[in-house]
Amino acid sequence: MYNPLADNGLGEKKLSVLRKELKDEEAEFVKITEISDIGFYLANIPPSSRVAIAGGDGTLNRFVNDIEGYIPNRDIYYYPLGSGNDFFNDVKDFADEKGFVRINDYIIDLPIIKVNGLTRRFINGIGYGIDGYCCEEGDRKKRKSKKRINYTIIAVKGLAYDYHAVNAEITVDGVKRNYERVYLAPTMNGRYFGGGMMIAPFQDRLCPDRSVTSAVAFGCGRLRILTAFPSIFKGKHVKYKKLFQSFKGHEITVKFDRPTALQIDGETVSGVTEYSVLAGRGLKIHSGSGRVLKYLKPEPSKAER
Repeated sequence: MYNPLADNGLGEKKLSVLRKELKDEEAEFVKITEISDIGFYLANIPPSSRVAIAGGDGTLNRFVNDIEGYIPNRDIYYYPLGSGNDFFNDVKDFADEKGFVRINDYIIDLPIIKVNGLTRRFINGIGYGIDGYCCEEGDRKKRKSKKRINYTIIAVKGLAYDYHAVNAEITVDGVKRNYERVYLAPTMNGRYFGGGMMIAPFQDRLCPDRSVTSAVAFGCGRLRILTAFPSIFKGKHVKYKKLFQSFKGHEITVKFDRPTALQIDGETVSGVTEYSVLAGRGLKIHSGSGRVLKYLKPEPSKAER
């Protein structure tokens, strides 16, 4: 299953590399954009078939939300076709020689975000502040031109001129903290966001308690944050204790004093003043129809019985 719209519409073109890699195998390429119910589609594939998803972070987000309540009884693989590929950046050390990563362990017990009446799973993170601003600006540019979007340039220009810091109230597992001049307030399931920025270098997406990391960049002027900004790409920003803080937790609520764009695995939500995240094992989502959806627990192995 592949997304032809990945990487600003270059997914089909980039797929040619994968087609060459698999030319000696009986591979069937299906556009994920033409599948209305991915869970149902997977359930009807012969058990002997291997399944792979090719796309970007947005493709993975759509996948994990579409299979809500369904645990695949087969190995599921991922191949990166996106522009940012933050998920792949986090797990690429486990890729095989062709670039595929088995993702079964990464798509269960995912955290949930609630924002502006929307409830969704996310696989990488929630960007709120300059990162949401960058996605919103990137979307505007896409509507005007087919040129490749450089989000780093958008971020630098935003920090230097256009993005205005906010005041924030961040609550992690019941502990409330207030911040002034906030530039970033993400919540992370993985380490990377924004196309390769290691905003949460100590986050482990497979940690036993499935906790997430709440981070915040705050309390400085434009020049100071611009100076520290490049260090985020390598996760070195954590040395600036007066500019960056992070906390691990399971229940996160972030409030801004002004509507600001937010991104969920790269997908923009505009005009946000508050979001909340719930993390942990066995979390349920209520569908729009009122039906309770939940992950099904796999049958225990013989050794566990």
